[in-house]
Amino acid sequence: MKIGIAADHGGVVLKAALRTRMASRGVAFVDFGCNDTTSVDYPDYAAAVAVAMERGDIDQGILICTSGIGMSMSANRFPHVRAALCTTPRMAEMARDHNDANVLVLGASITAESEGVAILDAWLTGTFSKGERHQRRIAKLSSNAAASMDLAALREGDADIYASVVKEAERQHLTLNLIASENGVSRAVRQAQGCVMTNKYAEGYPGKRWYSGCDFVDQAESLAINRAKALFGADHANVQPHCGSSANMAVYFSMLEPGDTILAMSLADGGHLTHGSPVNFSGKLFNVVSYGVSRETERLDFDVLASLAKAHQPKLIVAGASAYSRTLEFDRFRDVADSVGARLMVDMAHIAGLVAGGAHPSPVPFSDYVTTTTHKTLRGPRSGMVLCRDAYAAAIDKTVFPGLQGGPLMHVIAAKAVCFHEAMDAGFKQYAHQVVANAKAMAECFTAAGIRIVSGGTDNHLMLLDVSSLGLSGKLAADALDAAGIIVNKNSIPFDTKSPFVTSGIRIGTPGVTSRGMKEPEMRQIATWITDVLKHADDQPRMARIRGDVTAFCTRFPPM
Repeated sequence: MKIGIAADHGGVVLKAALRTRMASRGVAFVDFGCNDTTSVDYPDYAAAVAVAMERGDIDQGILICTSGIGMSMSANRFPHVRAALCTTPRMAEMARDHNDANVLVLGASITAESEGVAILDAWLTGTFSKGERHQRRIAKLSSNAAASMDLAALREGDADIYASVVKEAERQHLTLNLIASENGVSRAVRQAQGCVMTNKYAEGYPGKRWYSGCDFVDQAESLAINRAKALFGADHANVQPHCGSSANMAVYFSMLEPGDTILAMSLADGGHLTHGSPVNFSGKLFNVVSYGVSRETERLDFDVLASLAKAHQPKLIVAGASAYSRTLEFDRFRDVADSVGARLMVDMAHIAGLVAGGAHPSPVPFSDYVTTTTHKTLRGPRSGMVLCRDAYAAAIDKTVFPGLQGGPLMHVIAAKAVCFHEAMDAGFKQYAHQVVANAKAMAECFTAAGIRIVSGGTDNHLMLLDVSSLGLSGKLAADALDAAGIIVNKNSIPFDTKSPFVTSGIRIGTPGVTSRGMKEPEMRQIATWITDVLKHADDQPRMARIRGDVTAFCTRFPPM
């Protein structure tokens, strides 16, 4: 163990006595100053020790000032510091045993040298008991401290935006987010996305930049690339696209000419805007032929898909959806593509986290290209990525830069690297399977309550509820649930007779609530609330009561 020790001008004498004691006990230490009684500022010395701890240069710290109060306040501004001002050996023992304190703070004006040495001895021999209640409290202490530190500068710099952020954090905490395309990210992802790499222009790719000074952003992007390839088993990864739409655009522009034919899933049947909607660039620039689901089963009909491919001879077939609750059979898409000599692109934006966690089959072995967002079930920053075979790597990279984008967002790429690292952990696999288990549990409850689910159920993270039989539109249903603190989105269902602004359905997803630690029993409770709201949507007192129950429920499951 190595200890860092520092004092301001008021603690120099006591620091010397503690140095002597540590040397006699064979304790390794680093002295960060100061060394005379010339007036200095205690925050500078507290910061020096805290930063050294953050870097791993030292394991613990000792700080001394006249009262100990200034050093305590300064050191505890750093997220991983737990600085304890101790005036007796017993306090030092308890600080180590109960609080796992890692910085000892002494007040030279209130602690004699002999007493300071005794406190130091107690500190050095003390250990953390690791009791469950102590670990739980320290985890909360760390979480609360980090959250407040993250916003300290914002509060001082822009009080209006600070207020909006705080209110949004409270909204996320006290409501149930069931929007299938949203999730909560870890604090590590948030910190990477807000880091100093936002300052760096890095046009080009690692080792081949147009700007100098890219050594460390090159490291971050290389980590993101290599982790993405390992996570999904891909030949090549481009992690620069700013979003899923950019990723899809990169594939289209790398291999197609305007007017070329694409076969893709209809937006009305669960596809995405970038799969050929006439209001989107994809529908404006390319000849898009849409396939959909069977009216009888509300599942993909591969016989129809194969017939469309044979009739229209597309250059590219796009698989993937934003509102389809069944397993996507990538081998069958591959067969259809091969039958007409087309390339296959899979947009796995919604299911990427399930694929990474082994809760959905992977499209990578069957696809020429795989595009994705990095949020949703993957639980990373809002951004995009392209995976592809080696044969298409150069064309994809050239299309992303300089073809579509200039400088990549290096802070976001750093956050992608963090999310890929998290997705390699065994805990992520448990999360991915729990997402699916939660969706199935919720779907069973709706079916039992007589609420129709499109296609009869779910194999993944989402489901579509047909609310028309309840006398509701999707818009009215979503508004009523919002009033009860349950957040969903209105969504068209296959063969919908209502406009996309009204809809006959709502889309429900389980990633966000799963990330908060909820499991099947909680899903059944949430489904009960949703059913109650949908069947009594005009009962305002009932909505208010459910909202109160939801708020109390949410406090048991804090966001990540």
